[in-house]
Order: sequence, then structure tokens, then C-alpha cells
Amino acid sequence: MHISLISGSHRQASQTEKVARVIAQSLLDHQQATSTEVLSLAGNPFPLWDEGIWEGDAKWQALLHPWSEKLAASDGFVILSPEWHGQVPAGLKNFFLLWGGLPALAHKPALIVTVSSADGGAYPVAELRMSSYKNNRICYIPEQIIVRHVEKVLNADASLNDTDADIYFRKRIIYAGGILCAYAAALKTVRASGVTDTDLFQFGM
Repeated sequence: MHISLISGSHRQASQTEKVARVIAQSLLDHQQATSTEVLSLAGNPFPLWDEGIWEGDAKWQALLHPWSEKLAASDGFVILSPEWHGQVPAGLKNFFLLWGGLPALAHKPALIVTVSSADGGAYPVAELRMSSYKNNRICYIPEQIIVRHVEKVLNADASLNDTDADIYFRKRIIYAGGILCAYAAALKTVRASGVTDTDLFQFGM
């Protein structure tokens, strides 16, 4: 069971990536996944989508191929997003555009995790659930985690944590991780059944 975690913040050393790494280790520590990898959008590794992708442009192929292989090898995903002005960061939106109509994410489960320095985090959940699955066919599970006041939890230095909140979020991560991996096992059989065909109705309608 291999789970990839997409850290959707553009920032280097972001709180989003901090949370991603905690979740990745929790999945391993509790034997929910056999391997994990954090794939970070820090520094904007991809240009904005353009039609060269559809035309097989060599530049795009070289950029996307390493990530495409990693995504294709994944059984499930954790999609992590900060809330920036009530929105998902542009780089994360671009990520879903780049893999639209391609099979790498299709019919694989994903857990949404959002982070906020204060009391936010709900808007990115709604945004991701509303439209980001279309054409790439990622399957969001019903569970989600909103990590509020993120600077005060999930820190390696326990003295920086609000103890009660930190315990709560670590329990939520274990619980949601177990559900994600159960969905990953179940949806693997769906993909193997042959009923999914990403070339047929490639763009959903």
C-alpha cells in the first residue's frame, strides 16, 4: 500500500508540508501503509497549464513524467492545502489541471487535509470537493481533517504544542488514515475489474 501526499503550499518549509510529513510517518507507524512519499508543490515546480500538454510537447513530457510515474504507482492520496484568502493555492489548482483526463489519479481515494493559522480551513475543503476531481477522477473519501491553529500542533518540539489539541489531531490522523487505506484496498479491485476506462468519456461528458 503506497500513499502519496500532495503538499499544496507554494511556500518552502510550510506548515502544510509539516503536517504532510507527520501524516506520512503516522501511516507507516500504524502499519496503515507500507510506503509513503510527500510530493511538494513548494517553489511552483510546474508552469501554468497550456495546450502544449494536449499536443505532446516535449517540454511538458519531461516536466510531468517523473511525477506521473509516482502518481501512477500510488494506491491513494492525501491532498493537503492551506487556506489563502479563502481559497486553494493556485499551484494546487494547476496540479489538478495538469493531470486532468489522465489515469494517474483516476479511481483512487484521497483524504483532504487543510491547514489554517487561525480558525479557517473550511473553504478549501468545499472548493476541492466541488470541482477538483472532475476529469482526473480522484475519489475523495467522506473523512476530512481541518488543522486549525496549525503552528500550535504537530510540531517535533513538543514544547511548542498545545497538548490537548495536538493529541486530538494525532488521533484524527490515525483514524482518517485507516479509512483512507481501507478505501485504497477496495478501489484497487474496482480498477482491476476493467470497468474503468479513462479514454472513454475522457473529460466526463
